[in-house]
Amino acid sequence: MARSLTRWTSLTLIALAAQAATLGAAHADDKVLNIYSARHYQTDEALYENFTKQTGIKINRLDGKEDELLERIKNEGARSPADILITVDAARLEMADQAGIFQPIASKVLEQRIPANLRTPNWIAFSTRARVIAYNKRDVKAEWVQTYGDLANPRLKDQVCVRSGAHPYNLSLGAAVISHEGPQQAEAWARGLVQNFARAPKGGDTDQLRAVAAGECGVTISNSYYLARLMRSTKPEDRKVVESLGIVWPNQATWGTHINVSGAGIIKTAPNREAAIKFMEYLASDQAQGYFANGNNEWPAVPSVKVDNPALKAMGSFKPDTLNVGELAKNAAQAQRVFDRAGWR
Repeated sequence: MARSLTRWTSLTLIALAAQAATLGAAHADDKVLNIYSARHYQTDEALYENFTKQTGIKINRLDGKEDELLERIKNEGARSPADILITVDAARLEMADQAGIFQPIASKVLEQRIPANLRTPNWIAFSTRARVIAYNKRDVKAEWVQTYGDLANPRLKDQVCVRSGAHPYNLSLGAAVISHEGPQQAEAWARGLVQNFARAPKGGDTDQLRAVAAGECGVTISNSYYLARLMRSTKPEDRKVVESLGIVWPNQATWGTHINVSGAGIIKTAPNREAAIKFMEYLASDQAQGYFANGNNEWPAVPSVKVDNPALKAMGSFKPDTLNVGELAKNAAQAQRVFDRAGWR
């Protein structure tokens, strides 16, 4: 295992130069897989290590921000050593696909394991996370926030905290609203939401949850795995946050709760295509799918996989939106224009 996993934590010029030589040398080695990853979860290390143990294929991994990795792959062109790009959110995966860096994925295993709405011809989603509504149980009633649309109700004036409207998590939600309700209704919703802001958007989802628990605002939208992290924490301050919050699965009577995804695609010029297919199929295995749920508090993409995560079990079951991730991603740019006009920045 001396070189079964090589990890880089930033895209500095020195690291890029050194890594180009390392990855370039792996082009002809069918026992090597070169992954560019924008998934920054330390708990994922076991995924890579277990794949190497099972297959003998060594993984070289370059970690970085989505835009930087995509730009690097485009600049490297046919000389790129990259075999796979992993990132979060359908909008980001579709952006990579539109840039022409992915190749079609032909795998009966993936077709059988991953539901049709969680895959496109060129990229696959391997885990999901729901966009839930969290509210302060002291100040807001659950019946007030049963849908995403309810967040625009004037009753919640000065009660809504959110992160930036430019963040892909919110853009994907906006894209879902556009797909289900049309662009005009989506813009009306966004304008009403902005009118209800307790403060200007700032911070990440965990910051919003803490703000709601502290009474700085009454309600927010958050990815479910941020809440699950707090639920599984042993820190007293995190437990206090959880105790203050109520959770709603939005839109259960209509199109279902919006889900974000984490996924991957195989690079068009992948030098180790066979190894890349093996890795993609491995991510759809029961073992890897269970790890997404139990290690990082995400829901597995494979419906048959049983979840053994106390936080996810405590949240209960819900009706997810089954909108195809490819269609969802294509509306992200329009969602950004809608949010800009509404003042959600």
